[in-house]
Amino acid sequence: MNERLKDIGLTYNGGVKVRHFARILYEEVGLERIGAKITHPLTGLRIALHYGCHYLKPHEIYDGFDSPENPHTLDELIAVTGAESVSYMNRMRCCGGALLAVDENLALKISKEKLDQMKELGVDAIGLICPFCSVMYESNQKKIETTFETMYNLPVLFLPQILGLAMGMDAKDLGFNMNRVRANAVLEKIGIN
Repeated sequence: MNERLKDIGLTYNGGVKVRHFARILYEEVGLERIGAKITHPLTGLRIALHYGCHYLKPHEIYDGFDSPENPHTLDELIAVTGAESVSYMNRMRCCGGALLAVDENLALKISKEKLDQMKELGVDAIGLICPFCSVMYESNQKKIETTFETMYNLPVLFLPQILGLAMGMDAKDLGFNMNRVRANAVLEKIGIN
């Protein structure tokens, strides 16, 4: 990299620490400051979180931040909004997205298994922090429903959408109109029309 930067008179000496935005919210902003900004508690909303593979793994590069086997940070970020983070049996398994190009049917089966568990628990939505996981749970949800002759209609909400709702932001400003699985029932449940 420095060889290329040399052509424009620059050098890079390291020092940048890359961190996930959810980790910055948890460590730098903090639950107390986030909680102080909650104006529209999401009381009664049941969210099944999917942590995703890259939030905590490989664990060695994350300086011991949270447990890759039994994490809690996203659950706490959800709890501060007033929503309930609903645990389910295989919540730490991959979404299947890594297999999508190699074995689409297997990838869909992996997502289906988790969607089945979420549906059985009666959650209102899936909470995510990874755009690639949304490909499996949101973009491919209809394909999973058609392939396996089932129905979920489980909206997928990104952490900023969940936090934004709890902070009183407008659903349209939070991109709810772009959600592929409509979240109208979620919005109605928390009193937003």
